[in-house]
Amino acid sequence: MKLTINGEDKTIKTNESLLSLANLIHQLGHHPRLIVVEFNGTILTPEHWEKQIVQDGDSLEIVTIVGGGS
Repeated sequence: MKLTINGEDKTIKTNESLLSLANLIHQLGHHPRLIVVEFNGTILTPEHWEKQIVQDGDSLEIVTIVGGGS
């Protein structure tokens, strides 16, 4: 499956016929509580990730939340 993730073309190998966004995030090694996901131009909250099916050609922006301050 070919996806665009953070502006880069990526090929994702999967054994699943239907890959959920939640499973893709897990496969990519991201901690769900530390990221924000834009899926094909729409920000999706985590409660939608399990139902959202990822398909060839989809585009994702995955932003990691970083804490800190002075």
